[in-house]
Amino acid sequence: MASLCTIWCILVSFICSAKSICPDRCDCQHSQHLLCTNRGLRTLPKATIRNPEEILIYSLGGNFINNISAFDFTRFSHLVRLDLQYNEIQSIRPKTFEKLYRLEELYLGNNLIPNISSGTLISLKKLRILYVNSNEIKKLTEDSFANLDSLIKLRLDGNSIEFLQDALFNRLPNLLYLQLESNKIRYIHKNAFANLGKLRFLNLSANKQTTLRNVFTFSQLNSLTNLILSENEIHHVGNRVFQNLQKLSKLSLNNNKILHLGTEAFKGLSGLKELLMGGNLLTDIPLGLLDPLEKIEELDFSSNLISHVRTNAFKELKFLKVVKLNNNELTSLSGEIFAFNHVLYSLDLNKNNWTCDCRLQGFKQWMNLAHAHGKLLTVFVQCHHPPVLKGKYLDYLNSSQLQSTGNNSEACLFSQSESIDRLTPSVKDKQKSAEQLNIQADQGRPVEPDKGTAEKTKRKKEAVNYRARHLTTTGSVLKDASAAAIPERARSVGNPGDKTLTIKTTEGGPVVSFAKPTSHPVQAKAEKFNLLQQDNRRLPVVTDPCKFNRHFILNITAEKVESTTATIRWKVLAHQGPKHSQVHFRILFDRFGQPVRFHRFIYIRDQSNSVTLQELKEDTTYMVCIESVIAEQVCQVASRDHCTGVVTVPVEERAVDFQLLTVIMLGVNALLVFLVLSVWISRLLRKRLNRRKSAVHVRQMYSTRRPLHSLGTGVSSDFTGYQSNRPRNTMCAIDEADLIEFPCDRFLDSNIRREEAMQRFSD
Repeated sequence: MASLCTIWCILVSFICSAKSICPDRCDCQHSQHLLCTNRGLRTLPKATIRNPEEILIYSLGGNFINNISAFDFTRFSHLVRLDLQYNEIQSIRPKTFEKLYRLEELYLGNNLIPNISSGTLISLKKLRILYVNSNEIKKLTEDSFANLDSLIKLRLDGNSIEFLQDALFNRLPNLLYLQLESNKIRYIHKNAFANLGKLRFLNLSANKQTTLRNVFTFSQLNSLTNLILSENEIHHVGNRVFQNLQKLSKLSLNNNKILHLGTEAFKGLSGLKELLMGGNLLTDIPLGLLDPLEKIEELDFSSNLISHVRTNAFKELKFLKVVKLNNNELTSLSGEIFAFNHVLYSLDLNKNNWTCDCRLQGFKQWMNLAHAHGKLLTVFVQCHHPPVLKGKYLDYLNSSQLQSTGNNSEACLFSQSESIDRLTPSVKDKQKSAEQLNIQADQGRPVEPDKGTAEKTKRKKEAVNYRARHLTTTGSVLKDASAAAIPERARSVGNPGDKTLTIKTTEGGPVVSFAKPTSHPVQAKAEKFNLLQQDNRRLPVVTDPCKFNRHFILNITAEKVESTTATIRWKVLAHQGPKHSQVHFRILFDRFGQPVRFHRFIYIRDQSNSVTLQELKEDTTYMVCIESVIAEQVCQVASRDHCTGVVTVPVEERAVDFQLLTVIMLGVNALLVFLVLSVWISRLLRKRLNRRKSAVHVRQMYSTRRPLHSLGTGVSSDFTGYQSNRPRNTMCAIDEADLIEFPCDRFLDSNIRREEAMQRFSD
């Protein structure tokens, strides 16, 4: 019997093992996925697998496999996906994938493969995804990808490829995604990307490219939408390099060493929406460079050495939304530089060497106007010069503060004269005079043409030290500018001292002198308010709410401050407003220093100079600011000079009345004592009452006055059966009708006669 059981167990185990399709240390999922990932395998599983043609997915990633023979996958003819990533494979035999006719995805990344031999992948006609990334491939040939007509995505990143030879990807007509980043590519043949007319994504970042000059390199990539060339060593981009990439949407050249861009470097990129040029060595933006970018939406020129930007640099970019010029060497910008970019909403100008003088007056006015219409996010322009304004932001400066008299006073004079020219109807004369002066509106230094790589490197060094040199050589710059064939002419600039400042340019340099005012002096808007501050003159007509805030609102005070209310008062100087309009006010109050901001505007329609704030929070600090509303317009970027702090009164907490509390506690204790005594007395009375009721109860229960009922025993209900000779100390039947016996001693007293006892009992 035992031998029979042993034979039966062996037979069952043999049948079970025959039906199993999973080798040791692997799992099977739905009979189609053979999962051997992260099992510590050093070779492919050798166990006999029944029906291997049913396996569609074979996962062997994360092991220590270092060799693949030519017969390891011959039985998996229906395999669709093969994963061999993160192993130690050093070589692949030419016939390893010969039988995998239906394979669509092959993952060979993160191994030690040195090359892809010719004919290794020739049988994979249906292959769509091929990962050979992070290996040790140094060279590729055209035959490496032979017969892969269905391939859509190819990853070759993370290898050691040094050059892309002629017609390398010619056998991949349907390729859409090609990743070649993190290699050592120095040279790209002009026909390397030939026959890739459907390619959409090309990543060449983190390589060793130095220049982009050949116009045929990307000429056949007509469908390309993303081109990544960041983190190379590119120092020059030639003209028309991307001219055939009309569908390109994103171009990244971040973190290179670009010193020079050809004026037609972006010619043909009519569909480009995002251009990234951050982290390079550019010192300026060439004139007309960005004009071909008709649909550009985002420009990134951050972390360069740009010291000036021409006024018309962004003029043709009607769809521009985001501009990043942070971390450069800018000191000033023209007020008209973004005048044509009506959809611009984000402008990053942080970390520049801004000089807050009259040259920023126009830009500040444009910025305030854009904020007033709600079209622009907050722009941070922090002053570095002059020292008196260092650390302050341009939004918080008024016009008088921008009329600098420091080291850049001469440049400000030229800037003012140019602003006067802009008031004249002849724009061409203004541009012509600016060209003759050869001085930029934002920097005040001549523009030099590019003369080669050596001179570009010299420009880079000069741009780094330009800020220090500019502070000490302003006079020489003006002299050089005046000596550059400038015709002798004079300009009149309005001066608060009722004199005309004349700048006459001669061969010896500019001569500054004061003269009597002309019959029609020209003055800037800010100078009118300087006149008002210096002496009492004719009251000006006020139409700008920003200027009204700075010059006519004063003496803001807080009165009647309570826990939830506060009265704010202010004073307004006399002024002349525009016709058919009145000056109103709005009050902003905000919790100061609170983690959750709470700000609210209150508009005062009447011309009152006081307001009572309601619904405040007790014991809270508020910052209250007053602003004007003129012709339904407000100053969005107000200087916040007319503010005051308000601290609401805390709510008085009522003191504890200990006497009342003592009385209440005594009353409660007395009540508790009364309740306890009441319970005790009630129980005592109940006990006594029960004792009294108990005797009556017994007499009622056992009294012979109750009607007698015959028990049917044949015994008479009268006392004829009473035996008078019965002993006294025995239990006697008091009443036979009740059938209850009582001890006679309980009811009979020893001194009472028998007749009296019987008489009492009968009653």
